[in-house]
Amino acid sequence: MNIKNPATVDSLELRRVLDDDGKVVAGAKVPEVSEKDLLRLFETMLMVRVVDERMMRIQRQGKLGFYMKSLGEEATHLSVFPLRDDDWIFPSYREQGAWFWRGYGIENFLNQLFGNRKDPTKGRQMPVHHSANWLNVVSISSPVGTQIPQAVGTAAAMKASGTDSVAMTFFGEGTSSTGEFHVGMNFAGVMKAPVIFVIRNNGWAISTSSERQSAAKSFACKAVGYGMPGIRVDGNDILAVIQASNEAVERARAGLGPTLIECVTYRIEGHSSSDDPSVYRNPAEPSLWEPKDPLNRMRAYLKNESIWSEGLEKEISDKYNDEITKYLAIAEAEPPPAVETLFDDVFQELPWHLKEQKEYLMQQARTKNPHLHNS
Repeated sequence: MNIKNPATVDSLELRRVLDDDGKVVAGAKVPEVSEKDLLRLFETMLMVRVVDERMMRIQRQGKLGFYMKSLGEEATHLSVFPLRDDDWIFPSYREQGAWFWRGYGIENFLNQLFGNRKDPTKGRQMPVHHSANWLNVVSISSPVGTQIPQAVGTAAAMKASGTDSVAMTFFGEGTSSTGEFHVGMNFAGVMKAPVIFVIRNNGWAISTSSERQSAAKSFACKAVGYGMPGIRVDGNDILAVIQASNEAVERARAGLGPTLIECVTYRIEGHSSSDDPSVYRNPAEPSLWEPKDPLNRMRAYLKNESIWSEGLEKEISDKYNDEITKYLAIAEAEPPPAVETLFDDVFQELPWHLKEQKEYLMQQARTKNPHLHNS
């Protein structure tokens, strides 16, 4: 097995603002981010890590059927930093930080994982496949790549309507091997759609290495063939991620079209709770990336700027651990969604044949449970 050494990650220029110790790289331009926003960025990254650790423990206890951690990738989530509330986000399944930044709280997060009555997706999706239309965040789909043409179509529609809103979509480097990637990129380039493509290049598409996904020198360089700029950034450097995202969003709002951002990062642990990475990658590989941890780098930067303290971090960790404990108990106690919700959310008014099917279903339910009343 080859080891992916971060010191030799390939060719095209890798944009950085912070080095591994959280110090500004010589000659780098630091994006303008207020102290308040810096602290919120750090809090969101820390929140993701606290949530991921707790949820994986819950999954291993047999309370959850499935979970996906994003250890080491948290900075990439915050490409959403320059977006406005009227912009649209089309995520993949490993961008918890984007959801939390947008306002999707732990209560909704846990209810979705358990698929209970309060689950925003009404129990129709497997765990970690959220949807929040009230936040302009579109449903996650397991078939990778479907969100790409959807994001492009939304962006083109916003352009046609005369707004300066933009769309942003996330996906892993493995998704660039799909037809949806080509179709979406090509359409966006031709139409100059205001969309930002964020590739989270974490080295592995489940068990397939990035080297086996593409013979190109980078994923960012693919943008040229579709008539748009490609930016390659250190995905573990939160300030480099924000800098690239700022540029892409400004470009899209100005009517100049799409941008592809490749965030080079690393998936420290398995693809999901169902995955054992030891069977396909060198066990020494993750240790090479641990010194590049994005949370540690951000913490060091804030410490250098005198806006971090151990007390502050403990306060943040305690707050989210307490929220998880509180809402976990509630989520576990909630019953599943009512059976009649199967008929919701497709038709404004049910056609006659579905009304008959609904009545039949409810009659069967009442026969088995005389205390059940149709809502």
